[in-house]
Amino acid sequence: MDLSWFQSQTAQQLRAEGETKGWTRGRAEGRAEGRAEAVLVLLGHRGVEVSEEDRERIAGCWDLDTLHVWLTRAVTAASTAEIFDGAAG
Repeated sequence: MDLSWFQSQTAQQLRAEGETKGWTRGRAEGRAEGRAEAVLVLLGHRGVEVSEEDRERIAGCWDLDTLHVWLTRAVTAASTAEIFDGAAG
């Protein structure tokens, strides 16, 4: 069986692209996970009650822009509803 294709320039390029995409995706997921954790920690330190459903919603969000908005709102929010709908402040 000829396995030389796996050593070809095309194969090497495809592997490199896959590694780059994987690294980039992993980094983005890590940033989202960290930001979601920051929202939860901030709410916890402020004494805001977070239901299991809201905790899952926050932890399951991968959109960095949304998480940034939620984190900003969590600074003054009295409830998780306020971080989601923007009624804080």
